Amino acid sequence: MIDVLLVVVDAANVVGSVPDGWWRDRRGAAERLRDRLAVDGVPGRDGPMEIVLVVEGAARGVESVPGVRVESAVGSGDDRMVELVAEAGERPVLVVTADRELRRRVGELGAEVAGPRTVRP
Repeated sequence: MIDVLLVVVDAANVVGSVPDGWWRDRRGAAERLRDRLAVDGVPGRDGPMEIVLVVEGAARGVESVPGVRVESAVGSGDDRMVELVAEAGERPVLVVTADRELRRRVGELGAEVAGPRTVRP
């Protein structure tokens, strides 16, 4: 399992990157992102991967589906993503977010970082 890429997706940041009315239904927007990830994975990335979608606030409670594990952050979604990266140890990790502070924090732990367009057209 150590060679399987762990992909941690910042749901709020990725969903919020496109002004498509997501604010009217945050949970539905997170579910649509989850479903797209389950079908498309991470375009341009080959090989096995484990995708974890971190949700917070109004999107808490979104269920996992085959191919995407959903983590409902009890507190800060950013803090939960940092925990997931720290727990990964030597495993390769890709964090998808545009949040500068989060990018800095996970980068210090050795994670690769990519922007929302990596998983959202």
